[in-house]
Amino acid sequence: MTRGRLALLMLLVGSTVNSGCVAAAVPVLAAGAIGKKQFFGKKDEDLPSATPPAVAAASVQAAPAGIPASDAIPSSGPVAAPTPPPPGTVPPGMQYLYGSGEASAVSIQAYLSLTDFLVARGGDFAVGHPISSVVLAPDATLDAPKFLKCGPRQRPAVVLDIDETALLNLGYEADDSQRSGAYDQKRWDRWEASGVTAVDPVPGVLDAVRAARASGIEVVFNSNRASANAAATIDALTLAGLGPVVHFQNLWLKGDDASGGSGKDARRWAISAKYCVIAMVGDQLGDFSDLFNLPGTTPAQRRAQTNSPKLRMLWGHGWFVLPNPVYGTALKGDIDDVFPKDRRWTDPGAQPISAAPPSTPSVPTPAEVPASPAVKK
Repeated sequence: MTRGRLALLMLLVGSTVNSGCVAAAVPVLAAGAIGKKQFFGKKDEDLPSATPPAVAAASVQAAPAGIPASDAIPSSGPVAAPTPPPPGTVPPGMQYLYGSGEASAVSIQAYLSLTDFLVARGGDFAVGHPISSVVLAPDATLDAPKFLKCGPRQRPAVVLDIDETALLNLGYEADDSQRSGAYDQKRWDRWEASGVTAVDPVPGVLDAVRAARASGIEVVFNSNRASANAAATIDALTLAGLGPVVHFQNLWLKGDDASGGSGKDARRWAISAKYCVIAMVGDQLGDFSDLFNLPGTTPAQRRAQTNSPKLRMLWGHGWFVLPNPVYGTALKGDIDDVFPKDRRWTDPGAQPISAAPPSTPSVPTPAEVPASPAVKK
């Protein structure tokens, strides 16, 4: 996008960008920052991806009725190429997040709660009452959480993730919904650089950002978008009404800390050297602490961690989470990971298949044959 076009678009949305020198990067604490690539050996899991169910199923033999696909035997034969989804269909998770009133209502609800919290904390700061950070310290654990200390003159800040927290990646996901296959990092990089005008603000975020700034609270973005695409990310945020944004001042991206990884703790600590972080907002647990993504942590353990006595009161009281059923660290686990064995149920009214009386189905006339239903992904 040319700067002339950007300026015209900015005038249309009434946004302005601060001019002047970009602040020098704050030295960061890289020790202890763990990138998600170490956890999963693949792409950053808090960035969008395309891996439809057909891809996962393509590597296993068809499972008999009633047996989870996770229990199917790996195929020894050639793996068929993934079948593209029927044109115009949209996966259920995308239908919910990008199209439903329910997802909009949940997002607005979260941001209204954040607004109430920020206004209260902003008032405390204005009258000189002490305020506390919600960023875990480098030596903290989830079992023994401890938080960074705020300096007496530090300005308060709220830290937001970008993708599916501040911005909805409508252009990328619309294209993704019509594709199949594995995640392509180069394609995502092209989206970051060129999809500036194909995003929308998440419902509720604009009012929350305005309320934060009116209360004297800095709005900071901490994202795993690439530092090399900082200018395009600034354009996207600004055109969506979330500016002004300045790299290293209120925008931190992957590559901005010494680790260079997708773990966000090092960046959180760098932000905390400049501000007192009183609230954080995200759609993945890694937006609050890398400790949720330690290697070997099962879905059941992560779920239990969020509900532990020492952390549960943070939700809605400093940590605010947005819905995302489309991609990320939440989408894993087989039936034993997701459903406890002591909470299983068998329908007492179900009839065994062998008990069904044999029957000879009648052959319908052409006029009785229904139209083929739409194929579901």
